[in-house]
Amino acid sequence: MESLSLQKKNQILLNYFEDILNKDIIKRFKIRKIEQLNNLAEFYLSNISSLVTFSSLENSLKFSADTIEKFSGYLEDAYILFFLKRFSFKIKEQQKSPRKVYAVDTGLANTIGFRFTQNLGRLAENLVFLELKRKEILQPQLELYYWKDVHHREVDFLIKKSLRVEELIQVCWDVTESRTKNREIRTLLKAMDEFRLKRGLVITEDFELEEDFNGKKIKYTPLWKWFLGC
Repeated sequence: MESLSLQKKNQILLNYFEDILNKDIIKRFKIRKIEQLNNLAEFYLSNISSLVTFSSLENSLKFSADTIEKFSGYLEDAYILFFLKRFSFKIKEQQKSPRKVYAVDTGLANTIGFRFTQNLGRLAENLVFLELKRKEILQPQLELYYWKDVHHREVDFLIKKSLRVEELIQVCWDVTESRTKNREIRTLLKAMDEFRLKRGLVITEDFELEEDFNGKKIKYTPLWKWFLGC
């Protein structure tokens, strides 16, 4: 019964996905390259919380970057996907940098996307993005980005309020592996230095702690507590 219920849920999500593609994109924009649109949507849903560029997808999906950019816009307008820009004070650099892709629903990513194993870290990051996106919509003065420096060190989320960077958030699902934890913390501290922030946040599966690094505090909070605002 339980597996049947899961099958029904997956079928509902699949029907939902196909309805959106057909009604909100294919019919509305008179799309002829339906297979390419499906392939692109499936690629994105298989690679949530990942960096993408239209030019790199051109090589792997074998159709033009212009078509990929156009179809990506349709998928975002239909609320199947969201794209997150890299933070930069230069608008041109924001536009040309890779974007991170997130699904409007992690269940949709699990059902439509193709993967060999379930990556809980990427799913958790997608959930955090959706909550931050909700706050951004409700508070127009907020702007949401990811941060990456010239050495490819990356912080998952940068929150800007009006003219000031207000918060940096790293999602690190499993901090038991010391090399992973140290890498994430070094990156977060570097970004905190750049934006003169005294506090940083790491969202985890169940690890909870606050550490001090020469006057800079990093708080580790389980995902469920963060959602509750604890």
